[in-house]
Amino acid sequence: MLTSLNLASVGLNIPSGALFTGGSILAVLFTFWLVICLHEFGHFIVCKLVKIKVEAFSFGFGPELLGRTSGGTRYSLRAIPLGGYVKPAGENIEETTGAPDEYFSKPWYLRLAVVFAGPAMNYILAFALFAGVIITVGEPVPSNETVIGEIGKGYPAETAGLTAGDRILSVDGTQVTGWDRMAGLIHAKIEKEVVIEYQRGTEKKTVTLKTARGPERVGIIGISPGIDYIRISPFKSARMAAYQCWFWSALTVKTLASNIRHKEKPDISGPIGIVNIVSKAAHSGFADLIFLIGVISVAVGFFNLLPIPLLDGGHAVLYLLEGLTRKKITPKIMQAVNSVGIAMLLGILVFATYNDVSRIITSRQARKAAAAAAPLQP
Repeated sequence: MLTSLNLASVGLNIPSGALFTGGSILAVLFTFWLVICLHEFGHFIVCKLVKIKVEAFSFGFGPELLGRTSGGTRYSLRAIPLGGYVKPAGENIEETTGAPDEYFSKPWYLRLAVVFAGPAMNYILAFALFAGVIITVGEPVPSNETVIGEIGKGYPAETAGLTAGDRILSVDGTQVTGWDRMAGLIHAKIEKEVVIEYQRGTEKKTVTLKTARGPERVGIIGISPGIDYIRISPFKSARMAAYQCWFWSALTVKTLASNIRHKEKPDISGPIGIVNIVSKAAHSGFADLIFLIGVISVAVGFFNLLPIPLLDGGHAVLYLLEGLTRKKITPKIMQAVNSVGIAMLLGILVFATYNDVSRIITSRQARKAAAAAAPLQP
């Protein structure tokens, strides 16, 4: 379910502005297809393990392009490649006949295993993608080269015209060859002028700027180093991948808790926002795209665990209550819960889409304002 996704803090190296080329469209379709199909495959495999008949397992939606029936299951490839779905027999409680291989004929704990399998598969997918990127690219560590990696918005370095990629050669006439030495010289000057000599391409330039006071009572100009990557063992890659799964889940919880505590509007993205950020990552590089798919997979798995009716988490709550009370779920209860779930999910979808559109409008207005002001800047 991709109606809501918190991607506000995805720290990827992606360019501003979506570029919807053939490659980015394919990347978007692949992302939706992979994340949703693997989620549904989790439900499918556990249904098979606990002997629930699966009537259909579809790759995509809409009209069937290719299909084959095997073992009582219709496997199909459909025209709209945006995920897929699995249909267990007796999934609709109102149509249950009582056959032993139907979904609602199974004990509550087996149905609980089925609903948890979808989010679990999302986390397994995310773990595999994170581990693959980390073991291929390496562990990111700050570079000791004096090449600027990023420029802080509004800091002296940006105001003075320094840009990412500039190599700093000296600070107040002292030659520097390492980031630590350069940073030490700048830190020693709190709200004082420093002379920075730097190289951009083949050209050497000099600029004088006044440092700002940093949070640790040091002088700063608002620059950070680039990133180097070091090769690490498969074991450490797996450990780091597991941490990434935990980190993005915990970040979502903390962000939502902070929004609630401070009565702030949650910054969530819907389908439009997801398409936009996947398109950007597709143009940034293959590793960024794969890592982003991992982040999205974590978000989808986490979102589906929320106790919202119609989602896996909502079903899980019902089945746990059934186990505690030893009372079977009735069609009337399911109908009421599903009605509430549809209303909640539609509300989340509308809110997320509103956020996406507002974000796009704000971004375009900011770019127009920057373009209008550019000729006036020195």
